[in-house]
Amino acid sequence: MSDLVAHLDALTNASRVEELWALHCDRMATYGFDRLIYGFTRYRSGASLGDPQDWVLLTNHGDSYMDAFLGQGHLYNAPMIHWALENTGACSWMRLRDPAQLTQAERDVVAFNASQNVTAGYTVSFLSVSERIKGAIALTARPGLTQSDVDAVWAEHGSEITIINNVLHLKLQTLPYSQRHLTRRQREVLQWVGDGKTNQDIALLLDVSAATVEKHLRLAREALDVETTAQAVLKAAFYNQMFVIDTAQIPRN
Repeated sequence: MSDLVAHLDALTNASRVEELWALHCDRMATYGFDRLIYGFTRYRSGASLGDPQDWVLLTNHGDSYMDAFLGQGHLYNAPMIHWALENTGACSWMRLRDPAQLTQAERDVVAFNASQNVTAGYTVSFLSVSERIKGAIALTARPGLTQSDVDAVWAEHGSEITIINNVLHLKLQTLPYSQRHLTRRQREVLQWVGDGKTNQDIALLLDVSAATVEKHLRLAREALDVETTAQAVLKAAFYNQMFVIDTAQIPRN
């Protein structure tokens, strides 16, 4: 088994987001990319990326960088994010070298990144099957590498790196992830709703009162920040929180 195939095998068999992300960060570091930001939303609408609490956001940047990048609004003005929203594929950060192509807000983000040694890298924008869905990853080269160094690495390994990132992106969509967590009982009542059961049906199945069922549904709606139970079922399904299997109990060869 080749090294690449072995790595892809490990990625596709990861059972938790944390395990998958650690594997990916370690692999990208071997190409010189030691800081990553992955973002994914199902709630894009035009220029809006939806509620940040609904994003899948993974990074191994330090807290100080991310606090400023998000808290000061640099995310919304980052030129490579603007590129990713309109394109699919991989793009060198060499395009940032021409200030004439950037707005003042974008130049401010580039200056902030330079102060944090975020100066060279690539962005991969993933194929979307819906206008409301978008995912991308920013691969930042370790300090000391120039953009020319990174472009040379990409010329040799770019196809391989892109494939690995595509597998990461697709695998993440199969794993439970959300910043809005449901309790076991909230998940259970949503599952029964998803199966077409009424509140009275669910009360009989769980041997509780209909009022108790409605309480759990209300708390589930609040946890997921939606107005209706149908929206709660949909959002929980989006983030693979319905019918969750405890993978730790599945034997592996």
